[in-house]
Amino acid sequence: MILADGVSILCSDLQVEPQDIVTIPLRSCRRSCRSCSELKDEQKFHEIYNFAFGWAKEKGQKSLALDTAIGMWQLLFAEREWPLLNHWCDFLQDRHNKAISKDTWEQLLEFARTVDPSLSNYDAEGAWPYLIDEFVEYLYDMSVVEK
Repeated sequence: MILADGVSILCSDLQVEPQDIVTIPLRSCRRSCRSCSELKDEQKFHEIYNFAFGWAKEKGQKSLALDTAIGMWQLLFAEREWPLLNHWCDFLQDRHNKAISKDTWEQLLEFARTVDPSLSNYDAEGAWPYLIDEFVEYLYDMSVVEK
């Protein structure tokens, strides 16, 4: 187990600041992660993903700034390879341009985990946040997927 002093030494050795975004897995895992391969575990990833929202938002804010959210998604999904990530980021910048709520943050992970990139199993009557429903419409409008 790496304690705070160990994290500081590791960051120094890696030449990164302890508050740098790349240290999220180290901070979020604490005692539960023993190796990087464990980060591929669905439950561990879910924990890190949820931790990242609170870690990245500005103190006193309930939502995550859009640019920060996009950067976090690009980092977090680098290993998970969600095929719709770039479309999601483009959609947000083109049509949303607002902060991201915790609900949207959490539901996007569920959407990425459960909905096929072709949207073949997407349920328009499901309980998705409005923003995700709008994203699906955007994908249809942009001919990324067919209805």
